[in-house]
Amino acid sequence: MSVTFEPLGRSYPRPTLASAAMPKRVRRVLEHLYALVSDEVARTLDHMLAEYEQQLFRQADQARNASLQAVHLETLRLVRLNRVDLVPRYLVGLEAALTKVREPVASAAEQAALPTFRDLRLVDDQEVDESTVLRSIATRQESRASLPLMLLGQRFGVLAGAPAYDAERLPVGPHSLGRILAEACATLQISQEAKFDLYRVYDQHVMSGYAQLVEAMNALLARENVLPSLSFVPIRARPTAQNPERSADAARRGRDDAQRGPRGARAYTAWSGQADAGAAAPMDEGDYASLQQLLSGRRDLLGKLRPGAPPTPRPPLDTADVQSALRALQAAPAPTAGNTSRSVSDLRQNLLVQARQQRGEAATLSREDSDAFELLDLFYGEIERELRGDAVTAGLLGRLQVPLLRLALQDRAFFVRSQHPARQLLNAVAEAGASWIPKEEADPQLNDQLRRAVDHVVEHYDGDATVFEAANQNLQDHLKSMARKAEVAERRHVEAARGKEKLELAKRQAGEAIEAAVQGQPLPKFVQALLTQAWSDVLTLTLLRHGEESEEWRRQLEATGQIVSANVVGASVPAPGGLDGDIEHSLTLVGYHADEANAISRQLTAGAAAGNDDTASRTELAMKLKARARLGDDGGSTRRELPPRSEHEQQCWEHVRTLPFGTWFEFVTNQQGDVIRRRLSWFSTITDNALFVNQRGQRIGEQSLDSLARAMAQGQVRVVTAEKGRLVDRAWNAALNVLRSFVGNSAQEAEA
Repeated sequence: MSVTFEPLGRSYPRPTLASAAMPKRVRRVLEHLYALVSDEVARTLDHMLAEYEQQLFRQADQARNASLQAVHLETLRLVRLNRVDLVPRYLVGLEAALTKVREPVASAAEQAALPTFRDLRLVDDQEVDESTVLRSIATRQESRASLPLMLLGQRFGVLAGAPAYDAERLPVGPHSLGRILAEACATLQISQEAKFDLYRVYDQHVMSGYAQLVEAMNALLARENVLPSLSFVPIRARPTAQNPERSADAARRGRDDAQRGPRGARAYTAWSGQADAGAAAPMDEGDYASLQQLLSGRRDLLGKLRPGAPPTPRPPLDTADVQSALRALQAAPAPTAGNTSRSVSDLRQNLLVQARQQRGEAATLSREDSDAFELLDLFYGEIERELRGDAVTAGLLGRLQVPLLRLALQDRAFFVRSQHPARQLLNAVAEAGASWIPKEEADPQLNDQLRRAVDHVVEHYDGDATVFEAANQNLQDHLKSMARKAEVAERRHVEAARGKEKLELAKRQAGEAIEAAVQGQPLPKFVQALLTQAWSDVLTLTLLRHGEESEEWRRQLEATGQIVSANVVGASVPAPGGLDGDIEHSLTLVGYHADEANAISRQLTAGAAAGNDDTASRTELAMKLKARARLGDDGGSTRRELPPRSEHEQQCWEHVRTLPFGTWFEFVTNQQGDVIRRRLSWFSTITDNALFVNQRGQRIGEQSLDSLARAMAQGQVRVVTAEKGRLVDRAWNAALNVLRSFVGNSAQEAEA
């Protein structure tokens, strides 16, 4: 009887989404998801292969002997020869995994059944090591993106018509992507050791952005109406305090919340000058009637406050005559820098004076035209309050007045549509000179683009609103380019901050490993200092390079236990042979000189015999260690102990931790209340560090979430909400509040 085993490398035709048996809507959603993931993964895989080739070249250049160099060069040759096949095969595997979404899952009884003879095969040790490496990578990514993966699993359960997927079953989960990579790497035809090096590069260059990719997949599925309202926010129950001061505390918290913005308001995350993706939909034309009612109430109240008889009625000017006069003003040369700026009221007065000179009698504006002038005057007045005194864009805003007046006279949507092209252009010009942007952070290139956009409008607008659209489109393209550059710069700083977080976590874990090895056993103080300083750096570097599931980390933990056993006071166990050499080699990897590493190695392995060393040499070694910078130490000052947070500070701290990355904050800079805007690019709930950048994505600094919450509680910092994010929106809301205040006062007088 002969038994035939199927070859492990045999390839089968893989299914595609187009031929998969699934509902049309599910197929369409999965095709969109595949397009998103494949674009991102293909790009990062190309970067991975390029970095891997450079790494192989460096290894060949630094090889200790000719045979090892030949191995690296041969691997480099194979990678360059076969790399063109890896990405297509990876994408084929990814699509094949997505086609199995609606396949039935084996029952528990079937999973527990014994394998048949045809399922049995010999497993090589290297294959076990490969699966271990890939599983460790996937497990780390699963822990970093645990919440988004849970939400993604719920949505895939809807697509499959089955219970929610866990991270191991997700077709786009870290475990599945690792298995697809292992299959695709067969095309490279490289050795197993070379694959392990490739997997490490894969972890660094492909999976480093996996958490953001999961967020993007969740956003895409939400847009496709796959559980669009799905969210998860942990709720911490607090005991309700029953005391007579509860109402007073609630009132105090309400005042504080009003200062920093409502909790329920959405945080503003768009870059300067850009429209917010989640902005409210444009209002309809019916809202302009309410604006006219507010203006009418304002006129009535101002008329009551003026003494004397009412003014004599004057004939109104035709809108065509007003447009003609404004056209002449628009064609006039631009005012020089020395001329005083004019307001919309000044333009109105000059226009009426010209009309009187031409007609020989006083004239006035029609009710509708007067409404447009008054609204724009209020609007401009509130905008100017937001500008720096030395803003170079103030002259550009002045040049836009006449074209905007002409537009407002014929297009009432300018006042009721927040995303009107003219308002977007006005916002971009105003925000370039906003008071929250320091003068030293002004962008000359942006100012030049704004000048071109304003010149285009002034020179070409003659009743055609598409002129504003064209000028705004060119400007928005430049703003998007600036935003992309800022995001790239911001991403570099975020990656550096995440590296610092990873280093801090490795330090903590190294300290915990040393404490676990010591377990309260009596050790000489000098040995304790060496463990917590020099040897702790060795453990930290091992974690960063190899991970906690690696063989290197297990060997270092074993060495730590042997060091402790060799130095326990009164019951020391001789250190095993070769331990001193391993310690010395490990210390040189973290930057210790050979003589220092040799001295530390002797102190850690000689046990009681090291106590007989010359005291002067030990003192000298201790001074060197004290003066030496620790691994990853940037020389920054340590945080001082602060008193516990108050109830309000604790609420602010918890609120900050729920904000999305990219939220803008306003920091009060002086007693006059001037503010400066900074973007919260990233924060860590583990180390409590927060990274802030400016409008260009440049790093401004880091601070703790604790200090940020304390400043928020004191009113020195506030979150910028979406309705107050853009300058023109805030200025328009302020103008409306002014109008409503007149109507409110008029109503109070009527009641009196």
